[in-house]
Amino acid sequence: MKPFFPGDSYDTPEDRRRSLGDRLSLNTRWYFVVRCIREVFRSRGIAVRGLYDRKAWAESSCRIFKLIEDCGGRFHLRGLDNLRSRQGPVVFIGNHMSTLETFVFPCIIAPFMEVTFVVKESLVRHPLFGPVMRSRNPIVVKRENPRDDFQTVMRMGKEFLDGGTSVIVFPQSTRTPQFVPEEFNSIGVKLARSARVPVLPVAVKTDFWENGKYLKDVGPISRGKPIYMVFGEPFTIHGSGKDEHRRIIEFITHNLRQWGAYGR
Repeated sequence: MKPFFPGDSYDTPEDRRRSLGDRLSLNTRWYFVVRCIREVFRSRGIAVRGLYDRKAWAESSCRIFKLIEDCGGRFHLRGLDNLRSRQGPVVFIGNHMSTLETFVFPCIIAPFMEVTFVVKESLVRHPLFGPVMRSRNPIVVKRENPRDDFQTVMRMGKEFLDGGTSVIVFPQSTRTPQFVPEEFNSIGVKLARSARVPVLPVAVKTDFWENGKYLKDVGPISRGKPIYMVFGEPFTIHGSGKDEHRRIIEFITHNLRQWGAYGR
């Protein structure tokens, strides 16, 4: 599969115009939401026919990426060569700020490798999103018993990694615009250590698409907030993994500070 972003970095072109639909919608979020839902329905139809493979996943993700740009989103991607140079699976470990990274990670990562997410059970059971999520064979946690979830991630994650599929882990309990290191658990590091694969840290600032007050996935969009994503250099785990866990946290906090998004 040909990558959508051929270089080490990507920045939304300054002269990219917002779509006609965005201008006519009086600058509200609803044009964006409606187009997203339309794309999800399209993907769902492909998934229920058993045709939603990695290529289809990446292509639908790219359409969401372009929709975000059409609606005023300005992407700044860095470290893409760290994906391109990988010869085996990794555990991606990053902060989770909004729904946006879940939608666009596939078009950034999937062209380079097989990959799946750790997701909560409600997503795979959702009547709209469920077929799409299940088609990508994610690692499902119930968020009821932390010990059971830990064992599920460790068992299934190792199976995926042993089979050559990378795993994306968001160690925070939920997506939030604030990054709290104390709430960032070490499950991703423990998984990488158990499977003997590298970790690849990821820092994101995606509060362009904010969480909604009543419907978390349908929050406002803030065109004044640039979208940043940095993929760090992969590294292996030694010993207990405490130093590597600290290194990931430092990577995320350093980038968030650079973007003015830490300690708010």
